[in-house]
Amino acid sequence: MVWRRQLERLLELGQLRNVSIQVMPTDCEEHFGTGGLIEVLKFPDGTAVGRSEGAFSGRPVSEPKQLRILELRYGMIRAQALTPRESRALIEQMLGET
Repeated sequence: MVWRRQLERLLELGQLRNVSIQVMPTDCEEHFGTGGLIEVLKFPDGTAVGRSEGAFSGRPVSEPKQLRILELRYGMIRAQALTPRESRALIEQMLGET
């Protein structure tokens, strides 16, 4: 039941304008997401800070070159993941099976 509620919540959040849900296929064994969480925060003044468990020893970075590496890794993860529409269909399918 907990898993079902989590899937329902993902579908609910995926309807927000500022949220895009993408599922990484389980058959994709190697991708840049296996190194852990990637976070990049961009601020209104143009500055940014990022962090990744799998890069830069997990410490926060703010140098443009390091931020670009994190953004490229994130982009590669998104490219390997299902599209938002495909992800929604998969989640709905999983809901139907529970």
